[in-house]
Amino acid sequence: MSRIPLVTTETATAEQQALFDAIHAQLGIVPNFLKVFAHSPAALRAFLGLHGIAREGSLDVQTRERIALALAQQNSCEYCLSAHSAIGKGAGLNGDEIAANRAGSSQDAKAAIAVKLARSLAEHKGEITTAELIEARNAGFTEADLVEIITHVGMNLLTNILGKASRVEIDFPKVALT
Repeated sequence: MSRIPLVTTETATAEQQALFDAIHAQLGIVPNFLKVFAHSPAALRAFLGLHGIAREGSLDVQTRERIALALAQQNSCEYCLSAHSAIGKGAGLNGDEIAANRAGSSQDAKAAIAVKLARSLAEHKGEITTAELIEARNAGFTEADLVEIITHVGMNLLTNILGKASRVEIDFPKVALT
C-alpha cells in the first residue's frame, strides 16, 4: 500500500481532475505515481512540463526508455522499473535489450554509451569525467543530446525518489528488481 495516498477521481479537486483529464487524454490512463504527484498540482504541472519538453528533444524514445530502465534498476525503484519495462516494450525494446539496459548497457553500441553516461551521472551526482563526455561525443551525441541525457537523468531520479518514498502501488505488470 502506498505510504502517500493516491488522489483519486473521487477525492480530486477541480484542478487535480483537470490535470488527470489531460493526462488520460494523452496516455489513456493516469499512472499511480502521477496520482501521488497530484497532491501538489504545482509539482505535477512542473513534472508534466519537464516530461513534455524532454519528449520533444533529439533523443529517440528507445534511448530515453533505456536510460529510464538503467536508472530504475540502479536506484532500486520497482515502480519505475515496472513502468519503463512496459513502456520500453511498447517502444520496441525486446527482453534482451531491457535486460542489457537494466545491467547498464545496450545491444546498440551508441545507446550503450548513453546508458553508461546516464548511470555515471546518477552515481557521481553529475561529477563525470571529461573522458566520458568525449566518449559520448565520439559516439555521435551532440551537445543538445548531452544536455538531454542529463535532463532525463534528473527527471528519472525525481520519479525514482517519488516511487520509493511513497511506495506507490505498481499499476503496470510487476517486474522485480535484481
